[in-house]
Amino acid sequence: MAPKNRGKGKEGGKQKKKKNVAENEVEEKYRKAALEVDILKEHLALRRDVARQAKADSEGLQQRLRELERELELTRDDKKDIYEEMIRQYQELQRQTETRIQQLETETKQLQQELATCRQDIQQAREDREQLLGEKDQTIVELQGKIDAMETAYEKILHGSLDQILSKLAAAQGCWEKEATALHLEHKERLREFGLNPLEM
Repeated sequence: MAPKNRGKGKEGGKQKKKKNVAENEVEEKYRKAALEVDILKEHLALRRDVARQAKADSEGLQQRLRELERELELTRDDKKDIYEEMIRQYQELQRQTETRIQQLETETKQLQQELATCRQDIQQAREDREQLLGEKDQTIVELQGKIDAMETAYEKILHGSLDQILSKLAAAQGCWEKEATALHLEHKERLREFGLNPLEM
């Protein structure tokens, strides 16, 4: 009987081990399931936060889109006003340009007329100058002839006068030499009278 009891005890131990193993497996599965549930809860919370953020972002973007649409409309109005103002300025500038062109054309005609008059005056002045230069050259030639004739006459007069002066000087020189010789002899005589030798003086 004792061996039978041992066999039953072993079988009871095996059953306990199997039960423990099964419990452990169940607990492990529970832990895993609980962990997965926690992870899923966290994912769900994150998704809720992301969804709330996305919704907030969407509302913000819609608000920004409405603001941009208003700005776009205002910009269109501004562009329209600017375009109309540019057209008005262009038309005004075109009118001013046409007026200025007409003024310049009138001034150009006046200047062309003045230029033609100036050219005529210059041509007349050139002709008058050439005529005056011709008359001046002719006068210079005439005066040069008179000067040459006067120089010839003056040379004749000068040579004649110089010849007369030389003749007079030659005649006077003879007289002065005679007087100087006589005066020299007289002085020598007087020196001798005083007992002086004229050669030593």
